[in-house]
Amino acid sequence: RLTNDRLLLGMKGTISEMEVANFRERGQAALQQKAKRGALVQRVAVGYLRGADDRIEKDPDARVQSTIDLVFRKFAELGSVRQVYFWLDREQIELPVVLGTKDAREKGWQPARYHAVLSILENPVYAGAYAYGRKKTITRLEAGHKVQRQVKRRREDWAVLILDHHESYIDWDVYQSNQAMIARSEER
Repeated sequence: RLTNDRLLLGMKGTISEMEVANFRERGQAALQQKAKRGALVQRVAVGYLRGADDRIEKDPDARVQSTIDLVFRKFAELGSVRQVYFWLDREQIELPVVLGTKDAREKGWQPARYHAVLSILENPVYAGAYAYGRKKTITRLEAGHKVQRQVKRRREDWAVLILDHHESYIDWDVYQSNQAMIARSEER
């Protein structure tokens, strides 16, 4: 109840809040540094595995590789994500998926879904590029609840882009032309 006691408790609380904020900032800075080196691998895309020293390596499974190659070949032929999806569905071709938790990941196969095809075609990892900061999280308050949504950033706004980082399924130039075709088809 003494003024000095309240002052001391208030100062300790403020200092502990600053320490937590400092730890958080240092942790974020460490993640940024690791990403700038191309060593921050949070999730590995389908068709790749986390190899020695957390490096990204192509999945040695020939079926996985040929299926992903097929998605890119069909997109080059048909020129539309939607048409590739319809073709895969019509031919009953399943796409590889990763199931389970981070520690117990298993490979599985599921019928093609539009979003899965789009994800393969839009991900720069398939062009051998390491990209970090492709999306940003926007937090809003709606009806008294916190709502978070991820929004794609323009390529110029990505935090890190390292070309020729690992073995690719397509060239970077092919990836860029694919993105242009996807953008044109979305405008229609």
